[in-house]
Amino acid sequence: MFQDRQEAGRLLGEFLRRVVPARGEDAVVLAIPRGGAIVAQPVAEVLQAPLDVIVPRKLGAPDNPELAIGALAVSEGVDITVLDEDSLAWLRVPPGYVAAEVERQRREILRREEVYRQGRPPVPLGGRTVVVVDDGVATGLTARAALIAVSRQGPKEAVLAVPVAPPETLREFARLGLKLLALETPSPFGAVGRFYGDFRPVEDDEVLAVLSAARGSSGPPSGRP
Repeated sequence: MFQDRQEAGRLLGEFLRRVVPARGEDAVVLAIPRGGAIVAQPVAEVLQAPLDVIVPRKLGAPDNPELAIGALAVSEGVDITVLDEDSLAWLRVPPGYVAAEVERQRREILRREEVYRQGRPPVPLGGRTVVVVDDGVATGLTARAALIAVSRQGPKEAVLAVPVAPPETLREFARLGLKLLALETPSPFGAVGRFYGDFRPVEDDEVLAVLSAARGSSGPPSGRP
C-alpha cells in the first residue's frame, strides 16, 4: 500500500491539506516516535506547522512485554493511562503490577522526551489545532493515550492522523469522542507493517535529524513568537 514511511507521509500530508484548515502557528504536528516522526515530517511541511513529539508507551503484560495490557502518556506531569480491561481480566493481572509498569514506562517516557527535545520546552498546544501522527495504528491503545493527553492541554482541536488503520479502530475512537483520520482502512488488518514495502526500524538519530530539520525550517518549537 505504501512504499515506505516517507511516501506515506507525503500522501497523508496531501490528504490533511484538504481536511485540516489550520496553518502555520495555528497548528502543531506531534509525532509519535520513532516511525511516526518520519511520517510527520512532510505533514508538518504541508501545514507549515511546528513539529514536536509526544511519547506514549505500551504497558506490557507480565512475562510478555510485547503483549499490551494498556498504554501510558504524560500530560503536563499527569499520567494518562488507558487499560485493556479484557486483557487484564483474562491474564488476571494484579493491580500492583499495573502500578509498577506505569511507573517504569513513565520513567522511560521522560527519558525519551529529554533525548528528543535536548533541553527545549515542548510546543504549547493551547488554542491550536494539534495533529498527532503515527505510521499506523492497530488497536490504537498508545495513540489513544497520546490523544487524550493532548486533549487535556486546551487545544482548539486534537486529531490523530495515520496512513492506515483498521475500520474497527476508527469506530472505537468515534465512540470515545476522539478524532481519527486514516488514509486507508483495510480489513482484515493484521499488523501495520504489512501495508509497507519498507518498514524497517527507525533509530533515535533519525528522529533527532527530523526534529532538527524542522527547527531549521520553522524556527525553535517553543511556541508563538
